[in-house]
Amino acid sequence: MRIFAHRSVLFVSRMLSSRAAATQATPVAPQTDQKWDLYAGVLVERLPIVTKTLEPIEAKFKEMLNQIELEKSLKSNHELRKETEKQQLELLKAGKIDLDSEALKQTAQDLEDAYNEEYARFKPAPRVTEADSKNDTRSLDRKLEQTLVLLVEQKLGSKSHYLLPQGLHRKGESLRETAERTLKECCGDKLQVTFYGNAPVGFYKYKYPPSVRNDGAAAVGAKVFFFRSVVKDPSRNVGSDQVKYQWLSQDELQKQLQQPYYQSVSQFLL
Repeated sequence: MRIFAHRSVLFVSRMLSSRAAATQATPVAPQTDQKWDLYAGVLVERLPIVTKTLEPIEAKFKEMLNQIELEKSLKSNHELRKETEKQQLELLKAGKIDLDSEALKQTAQDLEDAYNEEYARFKPAPRVTEADSKNDTRSLDRKLEQTLVLLVEQKLGSKSHYLLPQGLHRKGESLRETAERTLKECCGDKLQVTFYGNAPVGFYKYKYPPSVRNDGAAAVGAKVFFFRSVVKDPSRNVGSDQVKYQWLSQDELQKQLQQPYYQSVSQFLL
């Protein structure tokens, strides 16, 4: 028993010595505190104005459902009234009822003819607008079937890029308040939006160019927290003439934005 205990103590001692040697051989990297600027970004969406055009198979399926509904549905009040008036007309021709007592000022057939005439005069607005034809990316009256996202031109270092509106966080503000202030400063008071909530929906960070950091910048880069919002009234566009902006679809965003930035933004696009 004494021999076994002695060997156990010797084994533990060697293990501790090996770990101590390994610890001394591996240098520990010095801890450096890096400061990051906090930004709030805003995803501004103009939701679709019209429903999407049906694919051929969707249109065929819709037609089939309409036919099934027609076959299984009950007759409407208009159809019942039309049948009643048809029976009255047959009785009138047979001389079994009096014209003065049963005559109607406006029959169901008269109403149906008036409705069909009004429908024939109706011309739906085109789905392809003038803004689509001119490829006016500053207009909200384009790509009515798709969601559009607002991009504004902002300067990062010595270069300008189209990004989601973003602004530096100020002391005493919540990130939601920073997002609201940023959008107002970028786009003016004319553009009215509704924010979905107080919590960010996405995140992106980037480091400042070396030239900026060499100029004495206190932070190494920026961390951007994005908030989602939706346009209340599509007739009210960006009110500032000094800012360059675009309303782009998701396909256009992928072409316009730099790939790392788009990969981050695409995570919270619907």
